[in-house]
Amino acid sequence: MPSADHGAPPVGPADVERWLTDLGLEPVDRAERDGITSWDLVLDGRRRFDLRVTVIHDPSLALICWAHFAPPIGDMFRKSYRKLLRWNDEFPFAKFGIAEDERPLLTIELPIERITRDEGQDELGLALARIVGIADRLLEESAGWLWIGGRMPDQSGRTRRNAVFLDRYEGLLPELVAEPTA
Repeated sequence: MPSADHGAPPVGPADVERWLTDLGLEPVDRAERDGITSWDLVLDGRRRFDLRVTVIHDPSLALICWAHFAPPIGDMFRKSYRKLLRWNDEFPFAKFGIAEDERPLLTIELPIERITRDEGQDELGLALARIVGIADRLLEESAGWLWIGGRMPDQSGRTRRNAVFLDRYEGLLPELVAEPTA
């Protein structure tokens, strides 16, 4: 990833909104507080649907993309914690954690100094595609958190709301958005 041009104007909320529009992604909510702006998205993977993702723009720090990966964890916490730590090792630069309400989170941070107006759209797109791809890849392992008894509902009739977006990044992240082989 190239370094940002420090003489260039800083990336602002309007830039992020333009990137989301250009990526074909429509936020379901937008909020601004104390100079920090956030957008809520609902994204579909190839296998996992309705993944809520929040993009947070802090102009002094980073562009952060995080997903509520699953509802609050109700099983033995140590088992789930070990799983999250293992996933942190398996997916570099993507971090799993636990929110205050016990929901597992998946986060990808893009340092603000590495984001430029010219390349920010693709950096944001890659981060969002990576989150969706990881959620797809870990669907079976997280099924127990997502559905009662771990039984996945039949979603064969569903149509992905952001198929063009995923297709755009598939060649760059094939190990994350491609169908599992086994």
